[in-house]
Amino acid sequence: MAQRIVVDPVTRIEGHLRIEVEVENGKVKNAWSSSTLFRGLEIILQGRDPRDAWLFTQRACGVCTYVHGLASVRSVDNAIGLTIPDNARIIRNLLLGAQFLHDHIVHFYHLHALDWVDLVNALKADPKKASDLANQVSSAGKTGVNDFKIVKARLKKLVDSGQLGIFTNGYWGHPAYKLSPEMNLVAVSHYLEALRQQARTARLHAIFGAKNPHLQTLVPGGVTCVMDLNVDRIAEFRFLLKETVDFVKNVYIPDVLAVAKSYKDWGKIGGTTNFMAYGEFPQSEKEPDSMLFPRGVVFKRQIKQVHPVDIASIEEHVKHSWYEGDKALHPTVGETKPKYETLDVEKRYSWMKAPRYKGEPMEVGPLARVLIAYGKGHEATKKAVDGVLKALALPPEALFSTLGRTAARAVESQIIGEAMDGWIDQLVENLKKGDNKTYQPYEMPAAAKGAGLNDVPRGALGHWIEIKDQKIGNYQLVVPSTWNLGPRCAGNKPSPVEEALMGTPVADPKRPVEILRTVHSFDPCIACGVHVIDPKTNEVYKFRVV
Repeated sequence: MAQRIVVDPVTRIEGHLRIEVEVENGKVKNAWSSSTLFRGLEIILQGRDPRDAWLFTQRACGVCTYVHGLASVRSVDNAIGLTIPDNARIIRNLLLGAQFLHDHIVHFYHLHALDWVDLVNALKADPKKASDLANQVSSAGKTGVNDFKIVKARLKKLVDSGQLGIFTNGYWGHPAYKLSPEMNLVAVSHYLEALRQQARTARLHAIFGAKNPHLQTLVPGGVTCVMDLNVDRIAEFRFLLKETVDFVKNVYIPDVLAVAKSYKDWGKIGGTTNFMAYGEFPQSEKEPDSMLFPRGVVFKRQIKQVHPVDIASIEEHVKHSWYEGDKALHPTVGETKPKYETLDVEKRYSWMKAPRYKGEPMEVGPLARVLIAYGKGHEATKKAVDGVLKALALPPEALFSTLGRTAARAVESQIIGEAMDGWIDQLVENLKKGDNKTYQPYEMPAAAKGAGLNDVPRGALGHWIEIKDQKIGNYQLVVPSTWNLGPRCAGNKPSPVEEALMGTPVADPKRPVEILRTVHSFDPCIACGVHVIDPKTNEVYKFRVV
């Protein structure tokens, strides 16, 4: 008999997400993803000055703030027909690159790692063996036995106190955990190290963005940080960038590979079918041709056939969402008319709409970007992906999985970090030539339409704006988590996360860590406890996870 498991809310994410699955014979048979938080930014923006939109849209999230600001100013740039100065393009790229590095480090260690790492099991570790293992795994420098004795003592104190703080309420002792006690201890040590590193990496935003989160130096037409383009500020940025890239190369990527070697079976779990990327990091004014990560669409996992993106083919469905009507609309004519009814997975069950491209659900994010870049022969991506597959002795098909999605973040972190150093060189060269222009003046038109597209840590992000009487007449955001975690569409096709969960093994319905692994691999930006209903007894189990 099938069982229903409801994870509500899912923790270690931003916002409120509810996942309901039906489990039969130990595997997920069906799944439904529900966003239970309504914000209505599109409604708030109507009638405001288009130049202010980016300040509001940054507040869509407390984590990935800059990306919404960038999409917003790009939408106004596009509506006006602006080409921003070269220095502005570079600064915008550097700030977005910094967002990627920070976001991916935080995601793996602080949002996703505890799905694979049994923290309490680390107390069984031999510090000497853990030290030897760490020095085999990481090339960040020798980690001594005493270092692991200290971490183990701190961990034991936490466990004995009964107050695990950031580690509270995990599924410790779950049979799905496979790491050795020593690898668990290494992972806990690096978890704590990553807490320090991410705080330093966040400072990259403050150098050219004034603060983090919610940067202050974006404007339609460019950036406003011209006074910060000096030797000291550039040197500070480069120093923190090098430190971060060293962490990615010497700790983050080795840890991903070390963990993955114990979970190779997850190279066959959690896959989806179709992928889309808007492309990102333009290297010149020629977009999208000059982008570091190319724009493209892949259907049915055919990565050797990368199709161009037709923005006109995007629609948002609301048949299973809490909005008026049931007509699918393009974002340029999109409507946001909330109408909550009941949460019924057979009818309407989410505040998210259901974006579709040519009628098909699309996974967006690191895996989509890496697959499309790989399919288009992007040299750095191909080299990095082939290196990962070789290290894990896995075939390319393993990329279509929860494991592939997690590894893709690490791969692109290294690619972006290395590219950023070259962008700094370009900026320095421009300044040496006397070019310090960072802003293109303009006049706001009475009426115009534009789209701001970018590919951000979580995936394809689009802002669509309509200007009427120099004010915002309509504004629509189609965000990565809507693509990945929305509900079914009018054709009842499941969203990527709903598809990815189907077939997932669940060893213990009362502790569904396997479900969290796949959900967290998408890095949902929408937060979580678990309610498990036993259909035989109607007993409801409630417990929180981190």
